Amino acid sequence: MKLSRRTLVIVISAVLLIFDQVVKILIKTNFALGESVNVIGNWFQLAFIENKGMAFGMAFGGDIGKYILVLLRLILVAVMIVYLRRLLKRPETPVGVLVGITLIMVGACGNIIDCLFYGPLFSESTYTQVAQFLPPGGGYAPVGLGKVVDMLYFPLIDTIMPSWVPFWGGRTLRLLSARIQCR
Repeated sequence: MKLSRRTLVIVISAVLLIFDQVVKILIKTNFALGESVNVIGNWFQLAFIENKGMAFGMAFGGDIGKYILVLLRLILVAVMIVYLRRLLKRPETPVGVLVGITLIMVGACGNIIDCLFYGPLFSESTYTQVAQFLPPGGGYAPVGLGKVVDMLYFPLIDTIMPSWVPFWGGRTLRLLSARIQCR
């Protein structure tokens, strides 16, 4: 049975969004912040990291900035849906392009869900305590101010910079899949 391109996009979206949320909830309710598990040696790990919602954990504008970010994500997803619909009408659009845009859209949807619902539904995650689902005293933040759960960790470089390197000499440099740390 061959799936239509439209059905393929819908199936990929649904399966990945459900998988993303199930794994995030399992990580959030079973890992303390910073905890990780090797999946494929040291090359791929599941690691529990939270960020305020922007790339590299950046934030702007406090709570208002967070709400603006959620709104921008919603607009982005709407634009991507319109764009995907147009691409689906064009038979010459490669399936790989459709899948790539779908993956980006699903990632944005997952982050929207995290921001909107994780604050009211979970207790605060800490480096010593695992979050609880539906805590008796309520969640750690109101709707829209939840933190995004990051869990896929691909360390690319993990080394100590030579002492002669300006500013970073003698410090540990970690180039990660989604962030750079220098300690």
